Amino acid sequence: MTHKLLAAAALLTVAAPAFEARAQKTRGTIEDAEIEIVKERVNELPTATRNFEKVKIEAPAKTPAAPNYTYPDFRLPADKLNPTVRVLTIRQEQLPELSGNYLKAGIGNYGTAYGRAYLHNNRSENASYGLDFKHLSSSRGPVDRENSRQSQTSLGLNGETYSGPLVLGAKVDLGRERYNFYGYNRNVIELPEADSLKQVFKRAGVLVYARNRARDAAFQYNVGLGYNYWSDAFAASESNVYATLRSTYKLTETSRVRVDGDVSFISHKDSLTETRPFFQVTPAFETTLNRLSLRVGATLGYTGDTITDARQFNVFPALRAAYTVTEDKFVVYAGLGGGLQRVTLYDLSTENPWLAPNVRVADTRRGPTVYFGFDATPARALEVKARVTLSNDRNLYFYNNSARDSTKFELVYDQKSTQLFNLHGEVMYTAAEKLRLGLKMDYNGYNVKTLARPFHRPKFQSTLFGSYNFYDKLRVGAELYTLSSSYGTGLRPGSTFPGANLTREPRLTDTVIDLNLRGDYQLTEQFSVFLMGNNLLGRSNMQYLNYPVKGINVLGGVSYQF
Repeated sequence: MTHKLLAAAALLTVAAPAFEARAQKTRGTIEDAEIEIVKERVNELPTATRNFEKVKIEAPAKTPAAPNYTYPDFRLPADKLNPTVRVLTIRQEQLPELSGNYLKAGIGNYGTAYGRAYLHNNRSENASYGLDFKHLSSSRGPVDRENSRQSQTSLGLNGETYSGPLVLGAKVDLGRERYNFYGYNRNVIELPEADSLKQVFKRAGVLVYARNRARDAAFQYNVGLGYNYWSDAFAASESNVYATLRSTYKLTETSRVRVDGDVSFISHKDSLTETRPFFQVTPAFETTLNRLSLRVGATLGYTGDTITDARQFNVFPALRAAYTVTEDKFVVYAGLGGGLQRVTLYDLSTENPWLAPNVRVADTRRGPTVYFGFDATPARALEVKARVTLSNDRNLYFYNNSARDSTKFELVYDQKSTQLFNLHGEVMYTAAEKLRLGLKMDYNGYNVKTLARPFHRPKFQSTLFGSYNFYDKLRVGAELYTLSSSYGTGLRPGSTFPGANLTREPRLTDTVIDLNLRGDYQLTEQFSVFLMGNNLLGRSNMQYLNYPVKGINVLGGVSYQF
């Protein structure tokens, strides 16, 4: 999938961690004693596995937060519909603490050019600010060269100020993306021109926020106010004003009250103009009784969407119980929940850039939802997680090929509820900052009523990945990604005459099997080189019907850290 290249390249940062050994001096009185010196004796200690979770740093990090690979008890959607292949899952070495700036540049086949600039101030007790620029483009693609070209460019600005326990911050995100609708029928006399296939997305986002960083304070909060703007090449636009609240208040040492809330107001302009209000709040009481942790609350949500006549006002339980069987070793949990997921064109176009004009967007109602699972650490440096989720969804979106133009995709919904069965599992092993291995798997079973198939929602996906650090100079990583086939809709001729009596029928996409390799070599403290190979099996990997991805593609370059 061509999106994976951007996400994979986003983690090409290479740095050599700094280690500092400090000696401790002690004083005392030497008494008379007989000392025997044994020259042949050698003391050896095994390599220790560092536990990063035990280290707490009060000062804010100068770089964006690392990806969180844990899965929350309730999340919408339960699966990532467009989980493009990313080397993101391979842990990379972090930049030295006092040098947070780097530049990266690379080139590859398919006329690919890559560049990134990350500039940030050094660690400070007063403020944190910086920018992150990314560019990735390919002048040629898998179908008819420039007819399947694409590019993505983004610029992010961020800043925070610290005054006692109060943190004030702001973020600005700008972006432009170019794609082509290259999923056309090639059995024609004259192929279309590249400019006639063009799709362009423009994005802009602003967020201001405030939070409390005093960890011993009874009241913890994180509030934000933001605005997102999105437009495409078909004169469609979306404006979203939103606010978020995450807060807790400690009642006693073992209990607290949590209140989370979201408000959003969307104005969508296309051939028609519509507004989409959204509100959701979840108050809950949390307490710990010895080894048992309990949460009791409710989620109240409202959405202005009226597609499929789904209820606009919804109330769901927010119940959870977790029991620690063995401290730091084994925890089991179960819960009953539900809620609304805000669905926007801003987000949908990052999953599937080949959307048709005038698509109907609706928020997903998920609930009630039953889930249970466990988190375990059976051995040192080994983590095992498993989870089962059963949910009842209304207005869960599916992508299907448009009847008017099969190169574009419409959003379709089941007129009744959709039952989802999700089974998730992951195994992670990390040894002494050298070796990292992992496996993640998801099975999703969709029970649709009025749709012919759960279009473009695959049942199974998995990622097997690993990385190894050779002497802090060479870091290598590999990833094998699989995604089961799903359904789109194609045309089938109804007679022996070409083009006569065409009928639409469900058609399977390809099974995705994608192998990626990468290597980073540190030349000096400032310079390093990298090489990445994607889709090394050379498969078409058609996740979306009529849209094969690039074959074997290689990207190499250099990075400079200062």
